Amino acid sequence: MKKLIGIFLILLCVSCAKDESMIPDLPVNFSAPLTDPRLSRLSSAGGAVTISGYGVAGIIIYRRADNAYVAYDRCSTVNPEQKNAVVVDDPNLTATDQASGAKYSLYDGSPVKAPAKTSLKQYGVTIAGNTLQVTN
Repeated sequence: MKKLIGIFLILLCVSCAKDESMIPDLPVNFSAPLTDPRLSRLSSAGGAVTISGYGVAGIIIYRRADNAYVAYDRCSTVNPEQKNAVVVDDPNLTATDQASGAKYSLYDGSPVKAPAKTSLKQYGVTIAGNTLQVTN
């Protein structure tokens, strides 16, 4: 009976372990006209820009081939407590965590190279008239 209780306690402790892949929820409310010079690379499909000062480590905005816009937090999901910002690769198809070597697809934020196991945190993107807005 003592062994059974010991095993139960071990399982309980393991199941309550902190999830290391969680990116903190910080308010994000970026808005700019599409003519803003910071967004000039978004004028064609496959363009990506990084914007500092939002989210955990800044944001990446990417214009997909279907002309939809997506936005992600730059914070790598590998050791997120270190707040390592991923860097957009050239060509703009992936972003790399230079500390761990992990790579993420800019199309959907999914991991494409280990040690990444979790997608980049995604934010909502809306276009109202000529204004692009990224929010969570």
